Amino acid sequence: MGRKYFGTDGVRGLVGEHPITPEFAMKLGYAAGRVLAASERRQHGEHASVLIGKDTRISGYMLEAALQAGLNAAGVDVHVTGPLPTPGVAYLTRALRLSAGVVISASHNPYYDNGIKFFGAGGKKLPDEVEQAIEEAIDDAQPCVGSKTMGRAWRVGDASGRYIEFCKSTFPNELDLRGLRLVIDCAHGATYQVAPHVFHELGAEVVTIGDKPNGFNINENCGATHVDLLRKTVLAEGADYGIALDGDGDRLIMVDGDGSVIDGDLLIYVLARYRADRGTLRGGVVGTLMTNLGVENGLKAAGIAFERAKVGDRYVLERLQENGWLLGGEGSGHILSLDRHTTGDGIVSALQVLEALIEQGKPLSAFRDELQLSTQVLKNVRISKGFSISSSPSIAEAVKQAESAMGTHGRVLLRPSGTEPLVRVMVEHVDPAAAEKWAESIAAVVISEASAE
Repeated sequence: MGRKYFGTDGVRGLVGEHPITPEFAMKLGYAAGRVLAASERRQHGEHASVLIGKDTRISGYMLEAALQAGLNAAGVDVHVTGPLPTPGVAYLTRALRLSAGVVISASHNPYYDNGIKFFGAGGKKLPDEVEQAIEEAIDDAQPCVGSKTMGRAWRVGDASGRYIEFCKSTFPNELDLRGLRLVIDCAHGATYQVAPHVFHELGAEVVTIGDKPNGFNINENCGATHVDLLRKTVLAEGADYGIALDGDGDRLIMVDGDGSVIDGDLLIYVLARYRADRGTLRGGVVGTLMTNLGVENGLKAAGIAFERAKVGDRYVLERLQENGWLLGGEGSGHILSLDRHTTGDGIVSALQVLEALIEQGKPLSAFRDELQLSTQVLKNVRISKGFSISSSPSIAEAVKQAESAMGTHGRVLLRPSGTEPLVRVMVEHVDPAAAEKWAESIAAVVISEASAE
């Protein structure tokens, strides 16, 4: 059955437009509460308990209140954290033995977007069948439970402090960050009260930017999707590394001391090589359809198995679990290390990279120089709702021509966004000019076809 509301990463959209409205959030909270409450009663005969965390968007106040009302009306107890990174919600859901966790965030998107996503018990993303059950319950009649069985609400004490200690616990006790000067970009998002403390308490000298959220500036010209400010600050401060997180703290992009930007693909390569050398990799690495060919070739040359999943960290997670592997992720900076956390965590990933660099005595640039990275050119083409790229012979012909011309030196990937009305056109080639040429050509055909619909 097709899903009406849940995309690849929860429910997301423009604030004030369906489904990101207080009315829908209350319905979603009630529906999720009924599904979770029924499961909890079957297992334990008691109230379900749900954690709600959020990032720093102004709309978070509204959606938090609406979700809490819906959950309480369904007979579910609610624990509220205030601003907390997505992986922090996953951690506390597990640590407090709760039925589920809810994150109010649109991740790397601007402030005027927002979203709602769920973690199940244990801090893992909800299975598809549970999301489907919640969807089916949304449109049902929604009476409020009686006062005797209504849920309660609590504020979680020192949620940020608990999560800080968790992050530090993933770094080896015998190591520290003394002697490192780091610039941390919190994207004016959920990590602003957490990330600087983690790195400082482990011994680093920390310069912090993007740590003054006002409800409207989350991800604005900063963070993992806009690294120019971080790069300039690293160079100006003479820092060893820059660490860019996104609005909800589950992505990581780094900057080397020479100003080079290091994306998630290369960071995964660093971790894979380090783990392989230490015998802790356990299997291979899962990337996505977007993972750079140079990284794939570099891993295989090092004798490390590599597989591609669909784009989206949930699909990387599924493949890792199927294979019994630990490490995977995306070039965007979602990195999964399942022996450290149940979900992608920008702070924890940064600590792992720093551990690898310290232990091996190498800068990030040394790992980059091991690879022959291809240039990836990405064009985002806005489309109307319902437009299908697979139904257009003209688009298929444009892709065929590009692939024929590039041969084994490049590849083409077209995919619809899971969160926005966009088609992402990616062309990868060892020659940057060729990658740009064919990306422009295919994007122009997509624009023409989409406008003709």
